[in-house]
Amino acid sequence: MTTSTQWPVADLLTTSRLSLEPLRAEHAREAFPVFDDVRLHTWTGGEPCSLTDLQVRYTRQAAGRSPDGSQGWLNWMLRRTEDSRLTGTVQATLYRTASGEVEASLAWVIGVEHQGKGYAREGAQAMAAWLRTRQVPVLAAYIHPEHAASAGVARALGLTPSETLVDGEIRWSTSGH
Repeated sequence: MTTSTQWPVADLLTTSRLSLEPLRAEHAREAFPVFDDVRLHTWTGGEPCSLTDLQVRYTRQAAGRSPDGSQGWLNWMLRRTEDSRLTGTVQATLYRTASGEVEASLAWVIGVEHQGKGYAREGAQAMAAWLRTRQVPVLAAYIHPEHAASAGVARALGLTPSETLVDGEIRWSTSGH
């Protein structure tokens, strides 16, 4: 892949309850308390990062693509419209498969106090619909086999589980890949 690949740039999206704001480095300070919870790493491993590390990560991700241009990075902060509180994030990493097809690897994280209210599903559905309007044919997510809530979000997006296991997570996708 060459560095001349042009990836889509995240737009502001809205749903009935959420505003999906394209990620900016400035989101880190407000997002830090939402994501500074070890329980968010139950299924993915790791631990919460420091505010400084989150600022560095958001600055890197807000660029919208990997340094070599081989991946497009789309990240949105989910904000409740009723009170403007950040509830979580959705993201898509775009890349070309060996066959040249564009694929989006999706992820979502909702702060513990906001879980169970459908924000992940609502935000992920808005993101998936936006990706489809950008002619991204394959959507995929990697989900721990015991993470029922994320599996529910994947099903709502029309993804189906495969036999593929990567780092202990099942690949769900819109295709048989």
